[in-house]
Amino acid sequence: MTGVGKPERFETLIVGGGQAGLAVGYHLAQRGLPFVIIDANERIGDVWRNRWDSLRLFTPARYDGLPGMPFPGTDRSFPTKDEMADYLAAYAAHFDLPVRTGVRVDGLSRLGDRFLVTAGDRRFEAENVVVAVSSHERPWLPQFASELDPALVQLHAAEYRNPSQLRSGGVLVVGAHDSGAEIAIEVASGHPTWLSGRDPGHVPFRIDGIFGRHFGIPLVMFMFGRVLTVSTPIGRRVRPKLLRHAGPAVRIKPRDIVGAGIERVPKVVGVREGLPVLEDQRTLDVANVIWCTGFRPDFSWIDLPTFGEDEMEPVHRRGIVVDQPGLYFVGLFFLYAASSGLVGGVGRDAAHVVEAIASRNRRVQSTDHRDRSSADLETTNNQL
Repeated sequence: MTGVGKPERFETLIVGGGQAGLAVGYHLAQRGLPFVIIDANERIGDVWRNRWDSLRLFTPARYDGLPGMPFPGTDRSFPTKDEMADYLAAYAAHFDLPVRTGVRVDGLSRLGDRFLVTAGDRRFEAENVVVAVSSHERPWLPQFASELDPALVQLHAAEYRNPSQLRSGGVLVVGAHDSGAEIAIEVASGHPTWLSGRDPGHVPFRIDGIFGRHFGIPLVMFMFGRVLTVSTPIGRRVRPKLLRHAGPAVRIKPRDIVGAGIERVPKVVGVREGLPVLEDQRTLDVANVIWCTGFRPDFSWIDLPTFGEDEMEPVHRRGIVVDQPGLYFVGLFFLYAASSGLVGGVGRDAAHVVEAIASRNRRVQSTDHRDRSSADLETTNNQL
């Protein structure tokens, strides 16, 4: 830093050093445009390292590369979360992307014709800001979670790593989508386990089977990337539904849950004498509760009139905030297509946003040149 409280100035500042931010950085670097990436984590890839230990991606390696660098390994393998984290670190190093880690942004506002980004006592000014954080930033828990007996082990999926964190005794997993189903199966090998929540349905094939690898996944990826977009009628119709409710479970099938000895139970609706109460008014005497209840966006640090009435999603056109020239978003779920939130889908959105940044820079430079030329002419005339 050049001094506490004194701002550093950049042409483009990217908030978030995950796959979306790195993809934006790649495209800026390819154009020779100056930028910096700042990220709250201590290491590039920590957003993946800090997930549960056994997590694997739902897409095979052939779909998990960022622009300019394929994911290493066999095309049909499903990377682990640590392999993805290491890939992101290697990607940043390979392209020499300027990433500053350990910088947690707490404010974004306007400062004249520039943006002001704050991170504690650090201040950054930029002509362009790209918000490259996902839609899943803040773990969500029901309000009554705080009423559970303090003796119970309570973990959100964001905190869960492996079964060693649990007490002996029963486990209630709340939320039956991908994370809930996978975690429930993992803990069921050593604990009586209950899985609460509606059945979200499931993909009708094994993603790691022959059909899935050769036909199912390629078809789904084509649909997600080319058909379900904001440019197609079906994409515009489906998008609001997918924003409200996740699609079917990808890897786990109902027979897997039954085979693991897990009991499906209704929704958790409250607490009685420190224990979770189900919709059918049963009380479950468990020693552990794992909340796989999802995440919510957290844009509370953005002090700009950029959001709709629900304040959950910025108002944008393919990541470009028209009402705030120079502000962009990449990495949000269904930003342009159903694939926008996937590792292999952020590259296209990043390229689109960087093209907008380059065009804006050309317009600004052209305006500055005309203003300087007019000022020089006026000075010359005055001298004459």
